Amino acid sequence: MLPDFNSLAVFSVVAEERSFRAAADRLGVTRSAVSQTIRRLEEMLSMALVRRTTRSVSLTEEGARLHADIAPALAEVGAAVAAVGDIRGRARGQLRLAVSSIAENFLSGRLLAAYGAANPEVQVDITVTDEEFDIVAEGYDAGVRLGELIAQDMIAVPVSAEQRQVVVCAPAYLERVAAPIHPRDLVEHRCIGWRPAPGIAPYRWEFTENGRDFSVAVAPEYTTNDMGLMIRLACAGAGIAFGMEETYRPYIADGRLVTLLDDYSAGFPGFFLYYPNRRNLAPRLRALLDEIRRFR
Repeated sequence: MLPDFNSLAVFSVVAEERSFRAAADRLGVTRSAVSQTIRRLEEMLSMALVRRTTRSVSLTEEGARLHADIAPALAEVGAAVAAVGDIRGRARGQLRLAVSSIAENFLSGRLLAAYGAANPEVQVDITVTDEEFDIVAEGYDAGVRLGELIAQDMIAVPVSAEQRQVVVCAPAYLERVAAPIHPRDLVEHRCIGWRPAPGIAPYRWEFTENGRDFSVAVAPEYTTNDMGLMIRLACAGAGIAFGMEETYRPYIADGRLVTLLDDYSAGFPGFFLYYPNRRNLAPRLRALLDEIRRFR
């Protein structure tokens, strides 16, 4: 059985001080505690390490050799611990984030650019994904997604305003067909659907009527996992699309898209940055939370 680190560290201090009392003062413990530690270490190694007299402490030949061998290693450990203490509170290292592709405001770059400028020792690694997985098991510091999809054992901090999903199409599309009056009319229209991955059914389109939520399973002529392609198809008049209002807002503002069925689109809590409930947050993640608060 090998001696523990604490026993070797106490022995090293005794060897340097040549006094149990001075070693005890340096370590902030009692003289008796130092004496007992050395006695247990000697019993474990089955050899005497120090010679004790009423006036002094000296090392045996074996003790001197042990001290010479362990002193450099203990010094390296001490330097490493001191270095960690020096960087405590400094944001550095790699910050890994898993972010939903539709978290438009978070992915706009403004907040992330400000965070990077304020924390130059952090390397930000962002995976844009709509897959649902355990961010802890996959080694991510945090994720960003809609609040309704976040596990209850996570800490969640809002990173967007309230959201609303809207139905949009190009004016050119309405020149060919009549606009739907009710969401259920969408099954008669050419639609552009979104799916997270091949082999997974396109998302159902969700609406609210008289305070009650319902969904419509459209049969899209186009399906994709790329929001940019959905927008381009909608602007080209290929059909009706559905998604976050903030995603389509620039295209609605310049007239390339118009909204439909607005009376059936209700607001809901938006996107949240979420992370495990840890007592001691990594400084790089704490710095991101501070940046988020400044942007709110």
